[in-house]
Amino acid sequence: MIVWRRVIVPVLFVLVLGAAALALMKIAFLPDTASAEPTGPSAGVAEPVVAVARGSLVNELELDGSIARDDAYPVRSATDGVVTAVHVADGDTVQQGQLLVTVKQNDPVRTVTIVAPEAGEISELALMKGQASSIGGEVLTLTPARHHVLATVEPAQLYRLVNTPSEATVTINGGPAPFACTGVRVQIAEDGTASVRCAVPADQTVFAGLPVSLALALGKVDDALVVPVTAVKGGAGSGVVWVEAGEGGEPEERKVTLGVNDGEQVEVLDGLAEGDSIRQFVPGFAVPVQEQCYDDGAGGEFCETGTSW
Repeated sequence: MIVWRRVIVPVLFVLVLGAAALALMKIAFLPDTASAEPTGPSAGVAEPVVAVARGSLVNELELDGSIARDDAYPVRSATDGVVTAVHVADGDTVQQGQLLVTVKQNDPVRTVTIVAPEAGEISELALMKGQASSIGGEVLTLTPARHHVLATVEPAQLYRLVNTPSEATVTINGGPAPFACTGVRVQIAEDGTASVRCAVPADQTVFAGLPVSLALALGKVDDALVVPVTAVKGGAGSGVVWVEAGEGGEPEERKVTLGVNDGEQVEVLDGLAEGDSIRQFVPGFAVPVQEQCYDDGAGGEFCETGTSW
């Protein structure tokens, strides 16, 4: 009994403590490598698909722009002779048909008058009484009383302006009721900057520099086959979509003919049928991540990126 208590029990106690210490060391310094290996998903992530459906589209593009004065141009003499009278001065405002300069023609001798081709403002008057006048020579510069709207266009919006209407609607904050401007045209500068320009009606009172909103009605369709623009590679008249081939099959790449585009959805004229299932996003397209915004309690807000499923 004495041997049991003094020898055997202490030895067993030391063995148990040693085993426990070894187990703790293994857990701490020698983790199970097999369990650390990542396990693959049991199933692949499914690409989002949408069904081709019917709907209505209104392709209206709204641009920010401003009012600008039409460009000045030179008024030229149509005869050779000597100036006998100058009836205006720099800075004068004239009306259409108003007398500007009187010239005595040499051959045959007769009096010729130069009048304002339209209303505007005189500058850079080049002639004085007694001075010779020649055919094609500049008499003065006229800045017309006409105005136009000029709105900048993003390069990606140019394809939506292929069939630009002849009229647009102009809205001036704090100004008159919205009105139509005419002669709409797209112009591209040498540096590649694109803009839309249209003429302000003569009966509208406007001022250069006023900011405006320019609305262009580019097309409207009802009961048309429509798909998200994110599903189409291309977009100007034609494109490519990816049609689902069924369980486990690779999607079919299919060409489509496109119509009206409102920036979010596009009309499909040919290549798809109602009910077809297509990939919602072009392969390789980064799915947009949703952003959630919250009130910060101090009159502002903070936003964080959420998960897009």
